[in-house]
Amino acid sequence: MPLSGDDCRRLIDAAHARAGQIGIRVTVAVVDEGGLLLALARMDGAPPISAQIAEAKASGAALWHRDGASLAQVAQDRPAFFEAVGRMVRVPIIPGLGSTLVRRKDAVLGAVGVSGGKPEQDLECAEAGLRAI
Repeated sequence: MPLSGDDCRRLIDAAHARAGQIGIRVTVAVVDEGGLLLALARMDGAPPISAQIAEAKASGAALWHRDGASLAQVAQDRPAFFEAVGRMVRVPIIPGLGSTLVRRKDAVLGAVGVSGGKPEQDLECAEAGLRAI
């Protein structure tokens, strides 16, 4: 079963709530398993560019079936391959902390990407969102 609109709203609300608790302002992007945007929400005061970064983090995670930290490792270990794949996708891929897969059982349903805080904070917010669904 794909991610529903309610799933996306609960995920975003929980990620935003965590961001508020730790004193940051973020944008949260939720994409489907093909990296296509399902939902995007930027908190008041979040950096304007964070919307594009959050989507790029989420899209990369979904398309590669890897979280952001794992993507960063691929980019480091195989930079030419990572760059070549990056030219084939609709949205640039941003590796690093702040994106994670959305799974149900063994199925990848999509990914969430968060931008606006430090990388560790972005990941903390993404994980809080996942716990809500």
